[in-house]
Amino acid sequence: MSIGLALSGGGMKGIAHIGAIKALEESNIHPTHISGSSMGAIVGAFYASGYAPEEIVAFFKEVPLFYPTRYAFGKPGIIDPLNFYQDFKKYFPEDNFKALHKKLFVTAVDMLSGSLKVFEEGELIRPFLASSAFPGLCSPVAINGILYADGGILDNFPIAPLKECNQIIGVYVSPINDIKAESLKYGVDVLERAIRINFSNASAQKFSQCDLLIYPPLSKFGMFDKNHIDEIFNIGYETTITKLKEIDKYLQLVG
Repeated sequence: MSIGLALSGGGMKGIAHIGAIKALEESNIHPTHISGSSMGAIVGAFYASGYAPEEIVAFFKEVPLFYPTRYAFGKPGIIDPLNFYQDFKKYFPEDNFKALHKKLFVTAVDMLSGSLKVFEEGELIRPFLASSAFPGLCSPVAINGILYADGGILDNFPIAPLKECNQIIGVYVSPINDIKAESLKYGVDVLERAIRINFSNASAQKFSQCDLLIYPPLSKFGMFDKNHIDEIFNIGYETTITKLKEIDKYLQLVG
């Protein structure tokens, strides 16, 4: 049986995906197909390559993603995602989708045509770097002469690539919550808020397409919060464990 796993974008809140994956694996649930956007694409690539949850978490603790330490010179944006290429190359020495152990779909947006692109073959690292190129913060990534950016612009919760799977599990880590006016102090705060509202409204319409939806409570964390990696991981893990127990209890009652 094919099991699809859809991993949403969400910046550093995507660490919760790793916790969810750990819980699924411990419960003997092994997705065969993975579809990811933005941070979900990066986590999905690690998982599809066979890395253990602890190894994936260690990477994000070591590499300063989403932080302006790899400046974009002569490009639109503060951070150049390609400056992280060598960091990923250590983990993906064969930079190609065919080297993965699970089928992976990575979404990104063609910034020239305004269309959604789903990568599933060819080089691997550039597509997931493009998928996580947050607009305004990161410069787009050129692939075959086309500039690609964050897949979440058009599809932050990529369910469609998994439509042929027998079951679909979705992990959504970009909740929207009420905030106070003082939370919008800077232009980047307003931009992040606007993008999150758009992401959330479009993604919520797809929740019903999941046979199992995991929605970790992460509203208190920022998209670029690297100070609570372990806590975010644990929330993803515990939320998934709780959800699976609820389902098991329900099946026992109706069975």
